[in-house]
Amino acid sequence: MRLFVSEGAPGSLPVLAAAGRARGRAELLISTVGPEDCVVPFLTRPKVPVLQLDSGNYLFSTSAICRYFFLLSGWEQDDLTNQWLEWEATELQPALSAALYYLVVQGKKGEDVLGSVRRALTHIDHSLRRQNCPFLAGETESLADIVLWGALYPLLQDPAYLPEELSALHSWFQTLSTQEPCQRAAETVLKQQGVLALRPYLQKQPQPSPPEGRAVTNEPEEEELATLSEEEIALAVTAWEKGLESLPPLQPQQNPVLPVAGERNVLITSALPYVNNVPHLGNIIGCVLSADVFARYSRLRQWNTLYLCGTDEYGTATETKAMEEGLTPQEICDKYHVIHADIYRWFNISFDVFGRTTTPQQTKITQDIFQRLLARGFVLQDTVEQLRCERCARFLADRFVEGVCPFCGFEEARGDQCDKCGKLINAVELKKPQCKVCRSCPVVKSSQHLFLDLPKLEKRLEEWLGRTLPGSDWTPNARFIIRSWLRDGLKPRCITRDLKWGTPVPLEGFEDKVFYVWFDATIGYLSITANYTDQWERWWKNPEQVDLYQFMAKDNVPFHGLVFPCSALGAEDNYTLVSHLIATEYLNYEDGKFSKSRGVGVFGDMAQDTGIPADIWRFYLLYIRPEGQDSAFSWTDMLLKNNSELLNNLGNFINRAGMFVSKFFGGYVPEMVLTPDDQRLLAHVTLELRRYHQLLEKVRIRDALRSILTISRHGNQYIQVNEPWKRIKGSEADRQRAGTVTGLAVNIAALLSVMLQPYMPTVSATIQAQLQLPPPACSILLTNFLCTLPAGHQIGTVSPLFQKLENDQIESLRQRFGGGQLEETLDLKAKTSPKPAVAETGTTAGPQQIQALMDEVTKQGNIVRELKAQKADKNQVAAEVAKLLDLKKQLAVAEGKPPEAPKSKKKK
Repeated sequence: MRLFVSEGAPGSLPVLAAAGRARGRAELLISTVGPEDCVVPFLTRPKVPVLQLDSGNYLFSTSAICRYFFLLSGWEQDDLTNQWLEWEATELQPALSAALYYLVVQGKKGEDVLGSVRRALTHIDHSLRRQNCPFLAGETESLADIVLWGALYPLLQDPAYLPEELSALHSWFQTLSTQEPCQRAAETVLKQQGVLALRPYLQKQPQPSPPEGRAVTNEPEEEELATLSEEEIALAVTAWEKGLESLPPLQPQQNPVLPVAGERNVLITSALPYVNNVPHLGNIIGCVLSADVFARYSRLRQWNTLYLCGTDEYGTATETKAMEEGLTPQEICDKYHVIHADIYRWFNISFDVFGRTTTPQQTKITQDIFQRLLARGFVLQDTVEQLRCERCARFLADRFVEGVCPFCGFEEARGDQCDKCGKLINAVELKKPQCKVCRSCPVVKSSQHLFLDLPKLEKRLEEWLGRTLPGSDWTPNARFIIRSWLRDGLKPRCITRDLKWGTPVPLEGFEDKVFYVWFDATIGYLSITANYTDQWERWWKNPEQVDLYQFMAKDNVPFHGLVFPCSALGAEDNYTLVSHLIATEYLNYEDGKFSKSRGVGVFGDMAQDTGIPADIWRFYLLYIRPEGQDSAFSWTDMLLKNNSELLNNLGNFINRAGMFVSKFFGGYVPEMVLTPDDQRLLAHVTLELRRYHQLLEKVRIRDALRSILTISRHGNQYIQVNEPWKRIKGSEADRQRAGTVTGLAVNIAALLSVMLQPYMPTVSATIQAQLQLPPPACSILLTNFLCTLPAGHQIGTVSPLFQKLENDQIESLRQRFGGGQLEETLDLKAKTSPKPAVAETGTTAGPQQIQALMDEVTKQGNIVRELKAQKADKNQVAAEVAKLLDLKKQLAVAEGKPPEAPKSKKKK
């Protein structure tokens, strides 16, 4: 077979994605042709994509080609998929063609583009919600998903044209866009140019007619409400009327929390942060904050939940930090453990236990697992070529070595990994290696080490993955990373290091070594639990009754999804292994990376000094959570999201609902007489609530947050349409209508307060206090929307929940965290540093003085570069940089130029 595609041809997207699914099922040659090339001999006009079959026949319909590839991969046709394909051809394509033409050829923007396709997008979103399934035809991806994704991708890959209120569509689109065949198709067709890649193709097409028929509306909610079935509306009304009596009794609090037979027992861990660093926002969203949302949600569901974390304290990084600060490793651990705990406390992370790995329990459990692996033949001994520093008289662990990367030439590669190209490195492969302690050149010598025999455990691992992955909520990136390791074949992995700070190796001849942190850090979860309760084995040796959710950034996946499972399977002691491995991508800062040394980015101990409450940080980080791809923190976007989503949407609705009760009804919830429109609203809120549950059960944390904002938007619209502030002044019927609208609105606000609890716990508690929400309703969230504030319920004092963020406030913070912190440090050093021995000059100096100053600047610049190359003490570098800046100012004055203004100023 031969597939002909063209760059910039929209139809090439779905067929390439479908071809990727069928890879290996038949021999396929893919050829890229020009848009003017005639591939099919009997067609009068050029046509791509085209599939030439082995029989010589041609398929030149996009959906027909995709269908052929799906049939090759074993897919069975069904009526629902055929209905979607018919709808795509007759309804979606005309609207989409117009939208793309307006955008790409005519240069229109915003609603001029979105208006023609909004109804079609709403239809897809509503269908996904109604089915309560992740894909168009059910629980698994179908031909319809690929065809519609390929049609929509050129437009929707720009977030501006993917309406946030269409959360089901958003989730569906992101799921497909992160799949490897779809990503490859997008790269091939759009060539990183986005929708503009379609311009040459679209310019040759006739201008499409705007879609005829029903008028386009900006209010998709009305269509969704109108299409709800009578049965759905009746069930929603019945659940609403039962109210608080529907709530089950609250489960008594356990201490310690232990698994209970017959209940759902959820064990949640977030990756143990290295103790030696202050966590930045990316660390916080990747691990502890994401896990905290799920832990809080689990408790709202009355699941028996234990959430634990702690500082990872052993290893080279700690020894390095101790040397830098002139402290012992234990002192470093004690100091930074407190810093971590304080940061997470400020962010309102609800750990049941926050421990540490430098404990006797860590030694005991690690050594037990090792002894069991050793006894069963899963540990090897081998000689390793290592770098040894003769001046320091010791073998150098990876982080004590720095040199030139053998792969990309980066000059500051570490002994275990290159930060530039990301490749793993054996320290002896580094070019021009240097000891980071004394900067001398180490020599290669042999050292005896222990290895975990992963090849011997590979079959057990694959069998376990075969049982675990189907039906689990492992994120796609975690599945991909583990598959890539297995595809390349597992190799024995060294589990010991020539260090002093670590868990001792209990084997003769290895007394001077410790376990490598990659081996024993994940055992920290067990030891932290063992320090919490002596019944820790009820959690960690109980796979039949415990669901283990582990949260981390993607770089931690191999250790949680491969190294520890192999260790536990080899130990043969019935350990609980991860059921759901939740890995995020990376969070960047503005246009780059977080860097403590360069003063770039917000770190955990700095967020509380910004004057922005912790819940606002939580909201924004969760809103941009890097679920399917890397995302970036942006000060401008944070301002926009705070002022639009929180202040104008969520805060505005909840405040208005409460104020109407206080102002018009004396603080008591009025009687509610529901009309058919109100009943449809109940059903619609119920539908969105169930969507929220479905997403959080799948740990789709970011998408579930959008369900909260969608309900709030519906509430604002409901108030706006019904205008209770006008009706309260009218007839008796009008006043009764104002009461119904106010009562229903304040109950929606009560529901939102509970849905918000996992995301913004302080704001949630504030709303519940203002509304005087009954305690049982604060702690349980069912799948139905209940009347929790019945007529006659007295609320408390209502006040605004959020404050506006101002442009000058945000600009000040942007400068402060864009390197401004470091510049302030340098300014301070400059004030306290002695001036270089160069005479002050007047407005203009003679040529000899200018030349002398230029020589001094060059000399001082060399000093600074040399110190940086040697990784000298930061204070020493800062002092020399300050001298250099002062010399440059003097040179500018001598040349008659104004001194350069500092790049940023911190506002006090």
